[in-house]
Amino acid sequence: MEPGNGTQIAEFLLGGFSEEPELQPLLFGLFLSMYLITMIGNLLIILAIISDSHLHTPMYFFLSILSFSDICLTSTTVPKMLVNIQTQSKVITYADCIIQMFFFLFFAALDDFLLTVMAYDRYVAICHPLHYMVIMNPRLCTLLVLLSWVMSVLNSLSNTLMALRLSFCTHVEIPHFFCELNQVVHLACSDTFINDIVLYFAAGVLAGGPFFGIIYSYSKIVSSIRAISSAKGKCKAFSTCTSHLSVVSLFYCTVLGVYLSAATTGSSHSSAAASVMYTVVTPMLNPFIYSLRNKDIKRVLKRYLGRKL
Repeated sequence: MEPGNGTQIAEFLLGGFSEEPELQPLLFGLFLSMYLITMIGNLLIILAIISDSHLHTPMYFFLSILSFSDICLTSTTVPKMLVNIQTQSKVITYADCIIQMFFFLFFAALDDFLLTVMAYDRYVAICHPLHYMVIMNPRLCTLLVLLSWVMSVLNSLSNTLMALRLSFCTHVEIPHFFCELNQVVHLACSDTFINDIVLYFAAGVLAGGPFFGIIYSYSKIVSSIRAISSAKGKCKAFSTCTSHLSVVSLFYCTVLGVYLSAATTGSSHSSAAASVMYTVVTPMLNPFIYSLRNKDIKRVLKRYLGRKL
């Protein structure tokens, strides 16, 4: 069959998780609950940081941006999935698929870069505490966030533009619950060699650069903590990193789990189920990790919620 031009494709079909009718209400309720928890939890973190002047520090500034990014990351995929489940439709238009792909890649990369920036912030706070406010000044913090946004846009734009050049045949069902780049590329009838090169290069930069940046920061942090003489001082220094370290571990372990499960099982539906971990579960758990492990956040949330009630 002759491949058609990619711009002539009217729509794709999203395979989702299951076609069993009796499972659809369960899936709808489950993902709606997770989405609402993610929205409310991250919004509370942002409101707590904005409302309390004691939290107007670089660490909480980066945390508020991460919470905003988590809200947007989940919002790029879950609402469309909920609409499709409710209407019993799998359809997503070509334009909506490209837009969803762009914003998903953007906010996923932004999460990755922000976690690296937060690791650098913890490195400065522990290794250079006397110069912390001088080094992490508002200008540098804004610059780091802007750089993260620019890098994320470049990654998302390059992959999305490469996807626009592809041609598709009549089989346009994506075995996923959203327009995942790799799945869309593999549906193409045209040659995808250049797309694969760009995809693997971007994945290497996004996975390798930030990951080694985080590892380097924490290696310096561990060295500084070991040099502290008192056990109380060591615990206090390490406690400032536990929340961030938990989020980093959760993010990288879930992403690694997705690709390992896809490689071992070879099933696209298994990959879709595993993708829920870093697209839905991780953004939902991040507010709980930071609020439960952070006395300042807990104090402000208790006061804020108590005043509202």
